[in-house]
Amino acid sequence: MSDCVRAKITGVGGYVPPRVLTNADLEKMVDTTNDWIMERVGIRERHLADKGVAASDLAVQAVRCLQAKHPFDLQQVDLIVVGTVTPDMMYPSTACLVQDKLGMKDTWGFDVSAGCSGFLYALNVGTKFVESGRYKKVLVIGSDVNSSMTDFTDRAVCIIFGDGAGAVMLEPSQNGEAAGIIDHVAQVEGMGGQFLYMPGGGSLNPASHETVDKKMHYIHQDGKNVFKYAVKKMAEMTERILERNGLTGKDISCFIAHQANRRIITATADRLGMPLDKVIINIDRYGNTTAGTIPLAMQTALDEGKLKKGDLVLVAAVGAGFTSGATLIRWAY
Repeated sequence: MSDCVRAKITGVGGYVPPRVLTNADLEKMVDTTNDWIMERVGIRERHLADKGVAASDLAVQAVRCLQAKHPFDLQQVDLIVVGTVTPDMMYPSTACLVQDKLGMKDTWGFDVSAGCSGFLYALNVGTKFVESGRYKKVLVIGSDVNSSMTDFTDRAVCIIFGDGAGAVMLEPSQNGEAAGIIDHVAQVEGMGGQFLYMPGGGSLNPASHETVDKKMHYIHQDGKNVFKYAVKKMAEMTERILERNGLTGKDISCFIAHQANRRIITATADRLGMPLDKVIINIDRYGNTTAGTIPLAMQTALDEGKLKKGDLVLVAAVGAGFTSGATLIRWAY
């Protein structure tokens, strides 16, 4: 890396809506079983937002949780970066709505759309603004209301997704401080768009009676191809970042992966030679909250005492697009 200010995470906050959908509930809705869901993806329950609760609302709650744990002045935030694929609306951006709802008077922001890699991409973008030396407080948020685009008659999709949000504060490290974002790798491979997408609602297929009738405003997923790609790419990206920093899985104190499927996470850990006690898994409680999974998993790691000051943390994600990435962090607190 070039000589520049290093960005560090100085606080984490997460939020999930109170309503819970269990596997037992799903057994009454579609042809599935608790045992099958647990075996295939490792999810026991997921949280769903009530009607009228949007991504910006979950994001605001995540920021409030962050403030409660790590008090800061909202008016001092320089930038808001929101990772989401379920914005309240096409425009304005979710970042604009979050700014307004929080009453932040002198900031700016924008959204990042990268599917399940959304938070990781937003984190890397926010990091660069801090590294520039001009930005002292950057709020990075991942927030998705996946239930808004889930067909609850599609058993291949409805078992997977939940709603949730998480937020972190990025600030400059002090001179000589080791803590901070060390490195990141990222890649997009657009050929994957055919395997995980929502075809309706954009400029190609604007909303109409026909698009609604054809269920084009729901998630469409080819689970087999997504799973195969995610297993391969998660391992590839984590190995790439470790190799270029002269590290192995044994050097990592905590592995925080996007929570899409328990088997993907454990397969990556096995390939890196990491014991499961260093791997954060909370998909059983929350399902796949898309951009919300990584900050929620960071909070889980802190709550369970598996993440502490000085730890070397590996974060990774694979998402729709296809998008993928990995980030190496020295934890600051």
